[in-house]
Amino acid sequence: MRITIVGAGEVGTHLAKLLTRENMDISLMDENPDKLRDLDTNYDILTKVGSPTSLHDLRELGVKDADLFIAVTPYETVNMTASLIANQLGAKKTITRIDNYEYLLPENKPFFKELGLNHLIYPEVLAANEIAEDLRTNWMRKHILLCDGQMHLCVVKVRSNADIINKPFMSGYFNHGRYRVVAIKRKNETIIPKGSDQISDGDLVYFICTKENIPFVREQAGKSIREIHNITFLGGTKIAQKAAQSLPNDFKIKILEEDKELCYQLSEKLSNALIINVHHNDTEAMQEEGFVDADAFVAVSESSEANIFACLAAKRFGINKTIAEIENIDFISIAEDLDITAVINKKNIAASYIYQMLLNASVLNVRNLTTADAEIVEFMAVAGSKVTRHKIRDLNLPEAVNIGALMRAGEPLLVNGDTQIMQGDQVIVFCKSEAIRQLEKYFK
Repeated sequence: MRITIVGAGEVGTHLAKLLTRENMDISLMDENPDKLRDLDTNYDILTKVGSPTSLHDLRELGVKDADLFIAVTPYETVNMTASLIANQLGAKKTITRIDNYEYLLPENKPFFKELGLNHLIYPEVLAANEIAEDLRTNWMRKHILLCDGQMHLCVVKVRSNADIINKPFMSGYFNHGRYRVVAIKRKNETIIPKGSDQISDGDLVYFICTKENIPFVREQAGKSIREIHNITFLGGTKIAQKAAQSLPNDFKIKILEEDKELCYQLSEKLSNALIINVHHNDTEAMQEEGFVDADAFVAVSESSEANIFACLAAKRFGINKTIAEIENIDFISIAEDLDITAVINKKNIAASYIYQMLLNASVLNVRNLTTADAEIVEFMAVAGSKVTRHKIRDLNLPEAVNIGALMRAGEPLLVNGDTQIMQGDQVIVFCKSEAIRQLEKYFK
């Protein structure tokens, strides 16, 4: 597959590097040569300095032969213009980064498809949706709905009071059928549990269960319910705005923003939020404004460093639920070591969304798990596929893969080694990022 990307910013560069693992023909163009430096020598990427809206430059890049054209510069008008030109030049499909939510409304989708804009992506909205979901439960690090909400991925940091620690999986303790542990994150290692493995104090544990068994997961993990009613955001960014708009009306929301003009704009736009003009480093002023009264603190300013330090201050003041947007990949493991509850990485979310479009038609959904360098993938088992021929224990799955659950005729089911997957099953798989392509052959 030939893929052309314009815009060598964080999303474009991260996506290009990700796709080089797939042995695809990747071209990356940007107007700034500094952004392209060393990419063509360190990765199998063809780079070109040029304008995304230049007919000459796009022709030279070979857009007419592109199976997929991806426009992810920081500028919506540039991306839309580039995608329109690419479509006319012969690119088979386009993905366009935008920053106008109106374009994503269902009634506008046919209009843009007719123009040749096949897929529109708004990374800030994707990040805001993830934050809003994380804020619905306080005792989890992350909560992801799967199979249209029928199954749940619950990511929990367990401590010494948890019932499940220091019990080998081969002991039979986990054979109750009420949840399935699909992975364990221990420091910098992601573990697919086998019989001799056990959960330890401080591990991040990935559970799959049905809704009615979430309370059982909480009890087993030694967690107590703490309701979230008051939320404070640091930074009046687009992510904060979209997250605030998607939260229930009974939430009390404060947004701390240092730009006075932006504060005026936010107060007109967000009727459900109190906007406070305060400098991000002024913890004393933030305290006076009720910073310490929050049940959850979400730092989504433009600075990863500021977001980390603000979450540390929130922890010091007794706020248990902290979420930080961290765009610098190198800082993510630091944030985990500092016990920040959840990390949001916009480029990972956007790249995961785009990556899903490149996979086999049997892939229904892909969710990137930033903290584990892994994915949760929903596959559809088709007639004659390898995954339907044997029980799970006899499939010889790759080491980095764990099948957690499935949907069969609308009913959610946890799996075990004796489960036989059938045609039409919607299968939930946890896998390390490098294993997705290996998995595809099982479901074709």
